[in-house]
Amino acid sequence: MSEAKDGTRPPIQPPNADEPDRNARAAWRVRLHEIIFEADTPAGWWFDVGLLVAIVASVVVVMLDSVASIRAEHGRTLLAAEWFFTLLFTVEYILRLLCVRRPASYALSFFGIVDLLSILPTYLSVLIPGAQGMVVIRSLRLLRLFRVLKLTRFVGEARQLRHALAMARTKITVFLSVVVTVVVIAGALMYIVEGDASGFTSIPRSMYWAVVTMTTVGYGDIAPVTPLGQFIAALMMILGYALIVVPTGIVSAEIAEARRGRRSTQHCSHCGLDDHELDAVFCRRCGDRL
Repeated sequence: MSEAKDGTRPPIQPPNADEPDRNARAAWRVRLHEIIFEADTPAGWWFDVGLLVAIVASVVVVMLDSVASIRAEHGRTLLAAEWFFTLLFTVEYILRLLCVRRPASYALSFFGIVDLLSILPTYLSVLIPGAQGMVVIRSLRLLRLFRVLKLTRFVGEARQLRHALAMARTKITVFLSVVVTVVVIAGALMYIVEGDASGFTSIPRSMYWAVVTMTTVGYGDIAPVTPLGQFIAALMMILGYALIVVPTGIVSAEIAEARRGRRSTQHCSHCGLDDHELDAVFCRRCGDRL
């Protein structure tokens, strides 16, 4: 040990007693994050399976509660089940905030907002008093169906589909631009050819007919009666069948491309990114260790 200038040894610093506690807390957060956000460990797999079962059961409770006869007979049971699931998802939401390094970032993310929307309506239904507010309360309770969106975190192919749609966004934009152009032209032509007598009272209404015809829905509320109008309608129907294939081919090609570069299920506890290479050790966005 080095000596000071006056020949005396510096005092020995006592070990930091708080260091083991900080390490224990850090290890606890890492372990909790691994269980909640990862799917490649037994604990994480069982957590996802249990959460999946709870989400499906809670959605079933919401659907049963919307049936008047079932609600009249089993209202108390459904209410108890709803509060059980609400408390369960509340604990899950709090744990997710505790195990990430930036809770605000997760709270403002897509899944963070969905998680919050899945539990808020039940609490709001208690805070809104008055019998005349029952309609509002009932509509708020319907927002509990946002729990269905939580199912997307369990779909292994959802990341590939999201990546494929992102890569194909330019092609899809061009395709939609062509469709809109065809709809505008066809709507203007039908407005000129058919006119008010056949129900084509304006170009927007004629464009509505073009969309319905091109998508092969065919409500029948507006129909051409002149030979030229019927000919244009036949062309629109044939064009509609041809256009259905285009976006399917675009997305299918991008999905095939995405499968060649499969991603891992690692979730960055710092920035929340979960789209990493299989052999990645550090986050490609913030550089934090995975």
